Amino acid sequence: MNLKNHYSSLIKAEAKRLGFLSCGMSKAGFLEEEAPRLESWLKKNSHGKMQYMENHFDKRLDPTLLVEDSKSVVSLIYNYFPEETQHDPEAPKISKYAYGRDYHFVIKDKLKQLLEFIKEEIGEVHGRAFVDSAPILEKAWAKKAGLGWIGKHSNLLTQQVGSFYFIAELIIDLELDYDSPVTDHCGTCTACIDACPTEAISPEHGVDGSKCISYFTIELKEQIPSEMKGQFDNWMFGCDICQDVCPWNRFSKEHSEPLFNPKPELLSMTKQDWEEITQDTFSKVFQHSAVKRTKFSGLKRNIEFLK
Repeated sequence: MNLKNHYSSLIKAEAKRLGFLSCGMSKAGFLEEEAPRLESWLKKNSHGKMQYMENHFDKRLDPTLLVEDSKSVVSLIYNYFPEETQHDPEAPKISKYAYGRDYHFVIKDKLKQLLEFIKEEIGEVHGRAFVDSAPILEKAWAKKAGLGWIGKHSNLLTQQVGSFYFIAELIIDLELDYDSPVTDHCGTCTACIDACPTEAISPEHGVDGSKCISYFTIELKEQIPSEMKGQFDNWMFGCDICQDVCPWNRFSKEHSEPLFNPKPELLSMTKQDWEEITQDTFSKVFQHSAVKRTKFSGLKRNIEFLK
């Protein structure tokens, strides 16, 4: 019996039971292909004011520096595509991933359960769980593990379910049976490039983070540059345009995670409700949400900017 194969099958079956869309494995080591890409992206200042992207360059490219003696990266994806979106077509928009409870907590909890399962079933396995919380090139690892390809909009894409999902990983000191990457199916399509209002996506250079609406509405802590006025297509937190127009997202299926269901009042808030939002309403609607990252003052700033 091939133990690596057996362990990999066990982990994949448990990941599925925990609600992950899919799970793939790759050998932990230095990401040679990604190193020059990351370096040139940083040199072009595509990270804008996201200074943290410059930190831990080596760790970003090599998970064995993050988790001692690590042998494998187990990549997982978790669906967040909602059943319904905001009702008022005039209301400022929130990215779909932030409708429900903050994904960091929901998925971290599931990853811990998966790690516990591995220890119970396989034995003394050490590792760490990550959800968008450490210097890891998550999409590169997910691609390596055969979970999808990286689209022109820099999101991971799959033919079966598109791109509306979170990526997470376990880095563990157990050798597994490794998966192979899948082929790219973007072809000559330029839907995401053509639809981006701020021209943040280009065929040669991928996404310029410093031009992205998500960057301005979430990452940028200072005033939004006035020359961006009128270019946000009414997005006040994040932006889904490049995913919404992607043909592969015709195959998105509604998630079945109750914790990702939004508070009913979030979907029913009108344009006027948003413009008159108070700290109390903000705290109530976004109590456990990723939107708390912008704080009340940040969301108010974004809403004012859209007027």
